[in-house]
Amino acid sequence: MGKSQRAMDTVETIYGKMIVYSNKTWSFLNKSVFDGVMNPRIHRIMTLEQDAPFKQYWDNELCFTSKNNDLSLLKDTVWLCLTEDSNKGFKIPVPGVTNSRYGIRNGKNHNGIDLNLKTGDTVSAAWSGKVRYAKYNDGGFGNLVIIRHYNGLETFYAHLSKLLVFPDQDVIAGETIGLGGNTGHSSGPHLHFEVRFYDDPINPEEMIDFTNKKLKTENLFVHKSLFKSGAKPSEYSDDKDVERIEPVKEPVKIKDKEPKKEEPKKEEPKKEEVKKVEVKKEEVKKVEVKKEKVKYYMVKSGDTLSEIAARHKLTVSKLCELNGIKSTAILSIGKSLRVN
Repeated sequence: MGKSQRAMDTVETIYGKMIVYSNKTWSFLNKSVFDGVMNPRIHRIMTLEQDAPFKQYWDNELCFTSKNNDLSLLKDTVWLCLTEDSNKGFKIPVPGVTNSRYGIRNGKNHNGIDLNLKTGDTVSAAWSGKVRYAKYNDGGFGNLVIIRHYNGLETFYAHLSKLLVFPDQDVIAGETIGLGGNTGHSSGPHLHFEVRFYDDPINPEEMIDFTNKKLKTENLFVHKSLFKSGAKPSEYSDDKDVERIEPVKEPVKIKDKEPKKEEPKKEEPKKEEVKKVEVKKEEVKKVEVKKEKVKYYMVKSGDTLSEIAARHKLTVSKLCELNGIKSTAILSIGKSLRVN
């Protein structure tokens, strides 16, 4: 044991006896070996029911335990219950607005979503589970916490200013795991949050509504199309951070053709002739709309309906129809009747 790791004290915890060293690190005595399996059903599907078994280990020192997993080769759809744990369900890690989304950014895959915060803001576990990794990461994440959950997922919480959990610690959804910050490759205080399944990243917005701070669904159906490298996320309300590459259009080749012979132009009618035609059309139109004037007959003493109808070459029924009267109607002297 080197001087930098000289044992200073032993502490009894609910997780067993812990040795605290002079450099403020710790380790457990007689620590039982954990196989990393949080969900036996999902682990069985991924290791025994695939054409190429997918591996996942439990390692407190490695950020990614299985770099060779390619879930675009996933054989079947795998059902995950996002509220499978019996503790607190889901909690949003931080309530901040989204700064940058999952997808292609500056020509590279941005494998998570960036949420705004201030340095020192509390960061919470999204689901219940066990802390697999809690240390400074030299790969760009800065202070990083990784939690493996009962629902089969792992979540990453990067750029923290302070770690408040330790490896192998059990946490419940909503429990504080660290303080927000700007460590690692970061241009300002924010939380870089990732969701991974057997080490391959999934767009967090497939399952989480970051605007309303809740799950979109209790069930996640994991299929191979979720893991295509550089695939565009399925749901964006604002994709300004995603770099688009427009396809290059090939120039269209035009075959040489013989020039078309110009057809002789038709002579336009003279203005005077056009005016004459227009006048004729108006005259025809007037003839078409011309209507016969309605004629009326004033009833005199001794007139009957039959006499009036016969005088104007009508039937009694037609005369009654034109005037809206019955054949038995009594005629009044001086009444006007329509007769055409």
